[in-house]
Amino acid sequence: MIELLSPSHWKDYELLDCGDFEKLERFGEVILIRPEPQAVWAKALPEADWTKLHHIRFKGKSATSGEWVKKNGKSPDRWNIIYKNEDIAIKFRLGLTSFKHVGIFPEQAVNWDFIAQQVKRFKNPEPKILNLFAYSGGASLAAKAAGADTTHVDSIKQVVTWANENQELSGLANIRWVVEDALKFVKRELKRGKTYNGIILDPPAYGHGPNGEKWKLEDHIQEMMHDVVQLLDPEEHFLILNAYSMGFSSVIIENLLKSSMPSIQNLHCGELYLKASSGCKLPLGVFGRCSK
Repeated sequence: MIELLSPSHWKDYELLDCGDFEKLERFGEVILIRPEPQAVWAKALPEADWTKLHHIRFKGKSATSGEWVKKNGKSPDRWNIIYKNEDIAIKFRLGLTSFKHVGIFPEQAVNWDFIAQQVKRFKNPEPKILNLFAYSGGASLAAKAAGADTTHVDSIKQVVTWANENQELSGLANIRWVVEDALKFVKRELKRGKTYNGIILDPPAYGHGPNGEKWKLEDHIQEMMHDVVQLLDPEEHFLILNAYSMGFSSVIIENLLKSSMPSIQNLHCGELYLKASSGCKLPLGVFGRCSK
């Protein structure tokens, strides 16, 4: 059965409305308008409300870059928000990047909740967690805040530095930072005989490693999954696979996990979405996760 999951603990984030290929979002006290290719329907709120409510709007120069236009000069370029649930409290430094991101994917809070719950249920008092394609570190922070020995891998040094800032903001320490191609790192860990109690993968559709390694989701994900499952502790573990690609469905994720792990247990697959306060639902990727 396909599951639809949406975060329920956010106070510092709110999707206000979406449509006409844009989304209106509140991050703390700052309200942004950003492009959203999934929002092919009409906006629920009138354009006048969007114009009145927003502080900053992203205007694209191309498919991959653009600039932020502030309604007035008082809006910040950087600011902090917090995420809390019953198990963890983590903080993020947000910023206006040239590629429309601000340093966080709010729908991933569903997985942060799951990670914290899994870490706390393990018999191992300090389970080992590996976060691949880890970006600014939401999943890494959730694991560390819950008590895990956490390794964070991303190929871009600047976002690993950003993740480290988030660690400091959150009052955490000793996450292991690795700037490397994720597939190369996994293969090296296999040779070393390493195992992990939890592994999180959030691979992009396309990407590059620090030494020019090429990543294309449909070309490399099967090899990655074949290797990753061999790193899982056989006694107790969890695995999360996310994909934000308009060509990938949750059925593809289900097939990948089942073919990689013939004896898989507690498999759940579906879509992540954000519920706008205006009423519509914005799909933001597919997921699969299992646990033992």
